[in-house]
Amino acid sequence: MFVLNGNMADLLEKFYLPFGGKLSPTNRWVQLASFIPWDKVEEKYVGSFQSPAIGQPAYSVRVALGSLIIKERLGVSDRETTQQIRENPYLQFFIGYSEYVDEEPFHHSLMTHFRERLGIEILGEVNDRIAQAALEAEQDEAAKSKKSSNRDQDDDNNDGGGFQLTMDVGEALTVPEQTPATAKKSRNMTKRFHVLPPASAPAAVNVTNKGTLMLDATCAPADIKYPTDLGLLNHAREILEDMIDALHHPHIGLMEKPRTYREKARKSYLGVSKQRKASGKVIRKAIKKQLGFVGRDLRIIEVLIQHTPLTELSKRHYRQLLIISELYRQQREMTEKKTHVIADRIVSIEQPHVRPMVRGKAGSNVEFGAKIAASLVDGYAWIETAQWDSFNEATTLQASVEAYKQRFGYYPAVILADKIYRNRDNLNYCKELGIRLSGPKLGRPSKDQSEVSDRMQERQDAAQRNAIEGKFGEGKRKLGLGRIRARGAETSLTVIAIHPGSTVRRYTNRRGTFQYKAFGDCG
Repeated sequence: MFVLNGNMADLLEKFYLPFGGKLSPTNRWVQLASFIPWDKVEEKYVGSFQSPAIGQPAYSVRVALGSLIIKERLGVSDRETTQQIRENPYLQFFIGYSEYVDEEPFHHSLMTHFRERLGIEILGEVNDRIAQAALEAEQDEAAKSKKSSNRDQDDDNNDGGGFQLTMDVGEALTVPEQTPATAKKSRNMTKRFHVLPPASAPAAVNVTNKGTLMLDATCAPADIKYPTDLGLLNHAREILEDMIDALHHPHIGLMEKPRTYREKARKSYLGVSKQRKASGKVIRKAIKKQLGFVGRDLRIIEVLIQHTPLTELSKRHYRQLLIISELYRQQREMTEKKTHVIADRIVSIEQPHVRPMVRGKAGSNVEFGAKIAASLVDGYAWIETAQWDSFNEATTLQASVEAYKQRFGYYPAVILADKIYRNRDNLNYCKELGIRLSGPKLGRPSKDQSEVSDRMQERQDAAQRNAIEGKFGEGKRKLGLGRIRARGAETSLTVIAIHPGSTVRRYTNRRGTFQYKAFGDCG
């Protein structure tokens, strides 16, 4: 059964502390709670229950989502999360408590159920609302500051002030028209301010297009051991040996236990894994040996299930048996064909949904986790696509542009993306909509690209596009996206969506005043 929450607008004022005092409205958890549209999330959360009116009362969405945000924000385990909530009144306020209670809010095992109910679709809508609300607040603040600055400029002009160049955010800088008497000054100003679109861009700018959209992709690595074919087969063999022991246990003294040669197999594995740098020939020979041991164990299990039903195995062992059977088929096929590529390759028995992602990065050519295509607008990021299978990020450009229009009501004027996004389909699509896509032209470099204006534009685009790379780095170094500790396929995507949306960053603007800025889907 699920009970809707009431109005919590005055929760902060009425929050009771037994040791006196009141909660500070400037606390980061209080600020973050004001950004999250709890009522909207609650409407989506109710839909995840099969029978909301039957059964015991369920925990509110503020408890469920708030606890997940606390866990990912603090980077602690599920058990530690409940302890932190018990000890901190601000965290209890964040999950909707009206007073401080010195006890755990729930059993830590419920965190897994919270992750299952709050999927990436629900969190995507939540983070979208958070980012849009913060953007609107910033735009209102910018409009107020612009009006005050215009008043100051009017006062300066009345006092006999000189020439001043003004522009709006997102507009291209152009050279103001000068009189012949100031021709020398115009040339110097051109070197400093002349930033024009490439020659291929249309001269007329579409007034309905506004803003800059940045696109890029990254990988959120899963918390798994670095996989090797030899290590996977050895791990599979050890699991199968435990299954054989469980299936043979009811027949001890009645039936002879089959030989598994586990000591010989273990010795063979250690003889290669402990070598400092084993050659390819030695590794291939060791893999063939482990394949033989794994195949023997699978055949033994087929014989044992004729006497002992598979119900003697635990759910975990039964699931691992299915995964190991597929792993054995893949490894045997790659060994026979002498290749290292196969569809849906398993790299972890505990997390079979994880796939290798060839990224070509320095120090980590291959990563293992979910691939994320993200977009960045004015410092706020959204997850456009998150998949376990590898994909070409260029195929997400058009969907990202349409999502941008749905969020803001107009198409972007400029798209800053990597060269991989510049295929013919995307170029034609952007040309029809009057959008400038950054990067060089397809084919051989032409003489036009050697012009100073083109080189300046490419350098400027590359410098601006660093913002989305920095957002990825911030998410991986500070928000935990560098290692996703959830084990399930759906719960891992939930954790990925929670990380950036759970953060409120305090920053100082140029005037020296403090403001709070919320992040969108991806950091």
